[in-house]
Amino acid sequence: MARILITSGPTRQYLDPVRYLTNGSSGRMGAALADAALRLGHHVVLVSGPVHVLYPDGCERINVVTTEEMLAACQTVFPRCDGVIGAAAPCDYRPLRIEEHKISKTGAPLMLQLLETTDIVASLGASKTERQWSVGFALETDEQRFRGLTKLLKKSCDLMVVNGPQAMNSEFNAVEILDRTGQVVQQLQGPKEQVAQGILSEIQARLISVQPLKIPH
Repeated sequence: MARILITSGPTRQYLDPVRYLTNGSSGRMGAALADAALRLGHHVVLVSGPVHVLYPDGCERINVVTTEEMLAACQTVFPRCDGVIGAAAPCDYRPLRIEEHKISKTGAPLMLQLLETTDIVASLGASKTERQWSVGFALETDEQRFRGLTKLLKKSCDLMVVNGPQAMNSEFNAVEILDRTGQVVQQLQGPKEQVAQGILSEIQARLISVQPLKIPH
């Protein structure tokens, strides 16, 4: 049995007390992955942004809102995990300044200054030990395989799951799984529950079964 950290859902980066940057991630893929991992007998720690999807009973859940909160939660939990599946879609940018009061209309263009947020999967990949593994997700609109491999190497992942924008807030997904050589080791499509089972099968065979057993803490 492995202890698996799964990130899921979107994050929010507030501009003022009521407005925020986010994306259309629903958390369905994260929920399906958590369910598939639990069915294989693994312990799941789920770090999730704000979603309406129901996560399976049996997983340890940590709720967050911002990318910074998701990063902090993952950095706390990951040292006690065997691996991470980064299925979340955290905001890549945050505002340079968060206004204390609601921004009022003035009739003039509003200029926003945005800074990049810390990449969560890359941060965990840089800190993992020889006995830990990481699996990332890359949602790309073009050059999916090339960009997926680039992200895999940059983030020190062992596998990268590549999909397109059609997966966002959908019940279905179509993915390719790349290994560190750039080889497509699996192609999956269908309901996210079915795709998640295929992803966990690859992780089980390539990353979990080959690891020495650990004594539970």
